[in-house]
Amino acid sequence: MPYTRRYHETCAGTWLVWLHGLLGNGNEWLPIIEKCVNRLSLTIDLPGHGCSPHIQLTDFSHVSRLIEQAIGANQIDSYYLIGYSFGGRIAMYYGCQFQPTKLKGLIVEGANVGLTQPTDRLLRVKHDQSWAKRFRCEPMDSVLSDWYQQAVFDDLSAEQRQQLITERGNNSGEYVAHLLETTSLGKQPCLVNKLLQRNYPFSYLCGEYDEKFCSISQ
Repeated sequence: MPYTRRYHETCAGTWLVWLHGLLGNGNEWLPIIEKCVNRLSLTIDLPGHGCSPHIQLTDFSHVSRLIEQAIGANQIDSYYLIGYSFGGRIAMYYGCQFQPTKLKGLIVEGANVGLTQPTDRLLRVKHDQSWAKRFRCEPMDSVLSDWYQQAVFDDLSAEQRQQLITERGNNSGEYVAHLLETTSLGKQPCLVNKLLQRNYPFSYLCGEYDEKFCSISQ
């Protein structure tokens, strides 16, 4: 089962369950959790990350079952699921495919709902396989240095890039590679139709100048 941590346990009401992005861990939500002082919160270190480094996934259904297991083990009977980037993709898949009755809503930031064209899906799988090979075979700091030069990180300063490289350099290249291979965006089903059919609230957040995710949100 993935590692979890509980916050503000003296509060009552619906829980907030937080899923981090690729290469991160649950602690990255702390600045926001500290502002949600009146809400029960649970962070989950997703497989291959943080304190869940040795859990290897087989597919999206597998990670969804692990999330369900973690929520059940914490005896949570009502919750909102919040996910960023990779964690957002997992949250959407979980909400659409599992349709958990205790889920009261999804809040997702900067996450892709899925690719519709087979050629785009194939290209993305090959793209992620290429990165997986590097993570598996090269020094982590070298790969991360190139990783954070991708266009999606253009708004980061040199200092911010270096901070991320330092903070995330303790990830296992082997486990990151495995994650990229098994949960590639190219292997994720397009979730648009199921999101439109959902029976719970769904909020999609993106940066004002983030053209890619603003387009997805529309």
